This record gives sequence, structure tokens and C-alpha cells, in this order.
Amino acid sequence: MPSTAELAKRVRAGDQAAVGRALSLVVNESKGFEELTKSFFPCAGRAHKIGLSGPPGSGKSSLVNRLVPHYRKLGEKVGVLAVDPTSPFTGGAFLGDRLRVQEHALDQGVFFRSLGSRGMTGGLSATIFGAIHVLEAYGCGRILIETVGTGQDEVEISRVADSVVYVTAPSLGDEIQGMKAGAMEAADIFVVNKADLPGADKAVASLKTALDLGAKPKGDWAVRVLAASASLNQGIAELAQTLEEHRAYLASSTEGAKRKKTQLREELSLFITRRLRKDTLDRISDADIEELRSGRADPVTLGERLIAGFLKAARSRA
Repeated sequence: MPSTAELAKRVRAGDQAAVGRALSLVVNESKGFEELTKSFFPCAGRAHKIGLSGPPGSGKSSLVNRLVPHYRKLGEKVGVLAVDPTSPFTGGAFLGDRLRVQEHALDQGVFFRSLGSRGMTGGLSATIFGAIHVLEAYGCGRILIETVGTGQDEVEISRVADSVVYVTAPSLGDEIQGMKAGAMEAADIFVVNKADLPGADKAVASLKTALDLGAKPKGDWAVRVLAASASLNQGIAELAQTLEEHRAYLASSTEGAKRKKTQLREELSLFITRRLRKDTLDRISDADIEELRSGRADPVTLGERLIAGFLKAARSRA
């Protein structure tokens, strides 16, 4: 296998095989991922990161499948990160690469990868930022991030993406429930997909009313409500145009810098949490469990002792 330096060089040169290998190393945090992460971090912020969240059945993947060719016609390289439920056996993405995006498989300007959520709440993967930086180094100008689709509590995407699209459909009847669960605060754009179905106009009107009644100010950006039909390829250009307007708004206002700080804080927090948890849990021995079983120790005392041991070892390494 190539060295991490050679692999990073090949990713920047546009080698898709190298991108796939780098993503695997970073996402799985395999040997060498630290050097790759350091190498690709200077590329952070190059792409417009678009998050698509919403309940199952709303058609997020179908919208992604329409946005990809739209951006490709503009000459942009596109990355797609689709977070799926994790297989309890392999730890990988349970659904794997979705068949409906395979029409782009031969396009060197598109890179698609499914990521396992691995128990992380909020519909994302704990290593999402590392994957994003690989695609940014590859030259992707747009990165579409599709959350798991567990429902209305997927608000963590707002700490990862630049622009957040909440997708619903008239048949789901969840327009107002989504508002109660925090989607109103997370979303920059609402899309009522499957607008060719009965009830679409009512769903759009209900969302607009809910926003008027309960929306919190998001700077000078007025949250938009759009109708689209991915199956008929309708409303896609309008969605893309609105996303471009939101990107311009971020670039011209303090909101863009604010979101960048939020993303950096989230990336650092996720790494520290994972490293602290892994290194501390690796210190748990059978003798520790026996102390708990015999009553000679309790979880609080033993846990604090293990954490203290980790911190001592970390200081000695420094």
C-alpha cells in the first residue's frame, strides 16, 4: 500500500481509487488516519457543504440524485456522503451504496460513499468531518450530506453543514411535528418533496404558517419553503438557486464565520470524545471488573481512577 504522503498526493491529483482508500482509513480510524487528517485539514472550508435531513420516505436520496447532475452540468465536482444505520455485525453502513445513485458511478466528477452511523445520534457519523476533508482535498466544490433519516431530532447536521435542507412530503403529515422537534431552528430551507401528490399545497402552506408563528431570527436570512418533485425532476433548479443564495448570504454576513466556528468546535469535540473514550475503555481489565463484582470498588471511583490514568499517560507522552 502507498504511504500516507503518497496517498494524500494521489487524492489531490484526482485519483478516485486513492479517495476510496483514504476515506476508508479516515472513517474507520485505521493506522495512518492521523497523518491523513493532518494533511487534508488545510482543505477545510473549500466546499459548500449541503445537509439534507428529514424523516424516512421523504425522498432525500432522490433529491440528492437530482442535485448531482445539476451541479455536474455547471462543471462542479460533487461528493455525496450518505449516512446509514450501522450493521451490528460489521460496523459498516447497513444499506451500503444506494442503487439509485449508481447512475453516476462512472462519472469521475462524482464520488459517493455510505457511512455507518455507528450509534451516533442525530443521523450522522462521528468521523463525518474527516470524510468531508478527503472530498475537499479531492476537489469537490459541493458535498451533499444525507442523514440517516430517523425523524425529527436530526439537528446535529446544523453543526456540520453550511446549508441545511429539511425534506418532508405531503403524505407524511409531519410538517408541524418537525417544527416542535427543533427542525425549525436547524433548517435553512424546507422542501416539500413529492409535490405531485395530493396535499402538497396544504403542506407548503402549513410550513409557512408554522415558520411565521414560531420561527426564531436567523440573521437576515428568511427560511424558505419550496415544493419539488424529484421523481418528475421539478423544483430542482429552484432548490439549487436557493442554496446558492444561502451560500452567498453566509459569505456576506457574520453568520458564515459563526457557522465555521461551530463546525470547528464540533470537529474537535468529536475527536477528543472518541479518543478519550477509546483510550480509557482500553484500560479496563478483568481485574477492574472483579473489583466491581466483589464490591471493593464502585463505578464512580474506578471510572475516575481510569480517567486519571489516561490523563497521566497523555501528559507523559506530551
